[in-house]
Amino acid sequence: MDLDELGRRIQDARQRRRLTLQAMADRASISASMLWSVERGRKAPTVVVLDRIAGGLGVPLAELVADEGPRVVVRRAGEQDVVDEPGGWRRTILTPVVPGVNFEWIRTELPPGCDAGTFPAYAPGSHEYVVVESGRLQLTLGDRPPYDLTAGDSAYFAADVAHGYANPGAVPCAYHVAALIMRPRGR
Repeated sequence: MDLDELGRRIQDARQRRRLTLQAMADRASISASMLWSVERGRKAPTVVVLDRIAGGLGVPLAELVADEGPRVVVRRAGEQDVVDEPGGWRRTILTPVVPGVNFEWIRTELPPGCDAGTFPAYAPGSHEYVVVESGRLQLTLGDRPPYDLTAGDSAYFAADVAHGYANPGAVPCAYHVAALIMRPRGR
């Protein structure tokens, strides 16, 4: 464990809570000099001291010591989820699945005259960006008249409304959707 990084993490958490060194030491039931030494990476705290610091900060011990190095998730082309839908259209989920991240990037191909249907409204705070790669796309949002988009066009909408995608054209349509989908919180 990198003591300097651990110390910075503890000090940052304390300062975000606007606690003085002494106030934090009191909450953690340790001496201010011990806390000062830990925050500067000069002493390796015991598990008991770390647990007290975590308790004083109101966070789980695991959160203090978790290694949060750079997170990289690679999804190779051959690992992408490809879904062939009824009606002849295809969705390819381009982005890796990352727990806790509600972002998806999807490429969809619609054959001529295909209507992919209407998708239900997502939770408030959800967003979608659409970019048409080729062909013609008809984007429907709620009860509004459809938006006709062609190759190179893009659109943004708050996805807390029912929305639909269709290809009214005589040639295939390919488009991308970048979506930030908020999920209702559990009880």
